[in-house]
Amino acid sequence: MKLSVIIPCKNEEGNVEKLYCEFKNTLENIKYELIFIDDGSTDDTLKVLKEIYNKDKKNIKILSFSRNFKKEAAMLAGLEHSSGEYTCIIDGDLQQNPKYLIEMMEFLDNNKDYDEVAMTMSSRKKENKIMVFCKNIFY
Repeated sequence: MKLSVIIPCKNEEGNVEKLYCEFKNTLENIKYELIFIDDGSTDDTLKVLKEIYNKDKKNIKILSFSRNFKKEAAMLAGLEHSSGEYTCIIDGDLQQNPKYLIEMMEFLDNNKDYDEVAMTMSSRKKENKIMVFCKNIFY
């Protein structure tokens, strides 16, 4: 397994199918697994994830929490269940483009002195000003 992608999800029923399709198209030439962690969603996120799993059992893992344990617990659970040479954590809200994973893996493959790489977003999709302000302070 080349790549494990950990995707914490809370109330992302409208995004997970689109995100799955983006990954499927982007990673078509790579052995990968997508590990979706449903972090106590109150919408139909888990139902949609099960539908995705039934279409692609080879590349999909689903972990489901009984309630919201927060993103950090979801990330840890994903890490504990990952088996890839490389592991990446991406939000389930479609804010990060999966195409950058290819660049990150190529960099690591070509620079054996490095054992990790990170990227940050320079611009975000349309968000309200308060959300942008809070994210800018955080990052």
